[in-house]
Amino acid sequence: MKEIPKSGILNIDKPAGMTSHDVVAAVRRAAQEQRVGHAGTLDPMATGVLLVCIGSATRIIEHLQAHPKTYRADIRLGMATDTYDAEGQVTYESPSFNVDRDQVEEALAGFRGIIQQVPPMYSALKRDGRPLYELARAGIEVEREPRTVEIFRLEITHWAPPVVQVEVQCSKGTYIRSLAHDLGQKLGVGGHLSGLVRLASGRFTLDRAESLTSVEDSFKNDFWMYLLHPLDEA
Repeated sequence: MKEIPKSGILNIDKPAGMTSHDVVAAVRRAAQEQRVGHAGTLDPMATGVLLVCIGSATRIIEHLQAHPKTYRADIRLGMATDTYDAEGQVTYESPSFNVDRDQVEEALAGFRGIIQQVPPMYSALKRDGRPLYELARAGIEVEREPRTVEIFRLEITHWAPPVVQVEVQCSKGTYIRSLAHDLGQKLGVGGHLSGLVRLASGRFTLDRAESLTSVEDSFKNDFWMYLLHPLDEA
């Protein structure tokens, strides 16, 4: 019987604590296929939709990366960190917190639409061939050029001060960590990202995502073909 080529897109709910490359490595081992790649990095603390392409589907990774992404983000106001998330060192803590929901709503309005965003130092962007996070870990901070990104939708979904939960739909290249940091700066109290879930990447949504364990089991028990999305769904 002719072997079915492993080719397609996996919609995986990335577990917290794993890098996107960890997930790719796990799929590569399970599928016994070298051509595996992901279509949009998620930080280790984040969970949610991670698209992993296998076989000939790896040629459409750039196409998938260009799709808008939707996130649910928890932003902890009143405290800033060097990484712009909860995993970093605290760089500022507001001595008092007197921000209300209306002030947050007003501040968020300035982030909707096409904006200029400065990427965080703790990112994989490179300067002279070195990732910025390597420089940051060495105590070196360099100036980063603002990048043009677009925030299509930005709404408060829950307000439990000092944490505001927002839902964001944005263009490729948007850093939600920078959005959290910049919001805190604009409010004058500092802020960082305390939780992040990617709800959608293009037409692929979290409610249709598979756990990494389910994906690994599918290759072990030979029902992987039912989890792979064809290229024409991209």
